[in-house]
Amino acid sequence: MILVDTNVLLDVLTNDANWAEWSIVALRDHAKEPLAINDIVYAELAGHAASERELDALLMPFNLALERTPKAALYLAGQVYARYRRAGGQRSGVLPDFLIGAHAQTAGLTILTRDVGRYRTYFPKVKLIAPA
Repeated sequence: MILVDTNVLLDVLTNDANWAEWSIVALRDHAKEPLAINDIVYAELAGHAASERELDALLMPFNLALERTPKAALYLAGQVYARYRRAGGQRSGVLPDFLIGAHAQTAGLTILTRDVGRYRTYFPKVKLIAPA
């Protein structure tokens, strides 16, 4: 199963000038495999829809399963985030990446993303599908 990162979906939904094409091709290339988002990605996307029903309608064409983040992943994300902060990492906007990365690692999932920095650094065991 492939966990699709928020940025890939936003690239397509907003027709991002720099990344929409890459994200569309990546989603198409892996459409035969089970694709999913987790509750963190769903929450991040919620700000781009006026209602839950609208968000579900926006996501329907992607044929994504919604996977709940396992408790073990929540713990791992907190541990890794604490390590990141102790090393001087900034607070703004990074906790979702740790939650997504920890989910992928504990469940043995691949992540489809174009933002690989934190995943490669803090979750080196997770397989990534990303731009070259």
